[in-house]
Amino acid sequence: QVQLVESGGGLVQAGGSLRLSCAASGGTISRISMGWFRQAPGKEREFVASVNWNGAGRSYADSVKGRFIISRDNAKKTVSLQMNSLKPEDTAVYYCNRFPTDFGSWGQGTQVTVSS
Repeated sequence: QVQLVESGGGLVQAGGSLRLSCAASGGTISRISMGWFRQAPGKEREFVASVNWNGAGRSYADSVKGRFIISRDNAKKTVSLQMNSLKPEDTAVYYCNRFPTDFGSWGQGTQVTVSS
């Protein structure tokens, strides 16, 4: 069973940047697509970005397109999310998981708070 640990969140001012990291253990992720998701208070979890197994294919939610970049390092079993030009509406707990079908369980996520 793959376990995922997200890190890198924090408090940042609007316009700032953060880099999130997701580390996988207990199994391989090198042959599957992975994604980042987020859940804001009182809202459902939503898709943010995905990357295919070799990093050649990426997709983004319209709300983050042009500001966020997803990448992966299969040797290190990590998936990253570079977030630039952050906005208050990006405030949420961010999670990584298999895309499009999750592993059936989620990590604790990492909190991102963007102040105006």
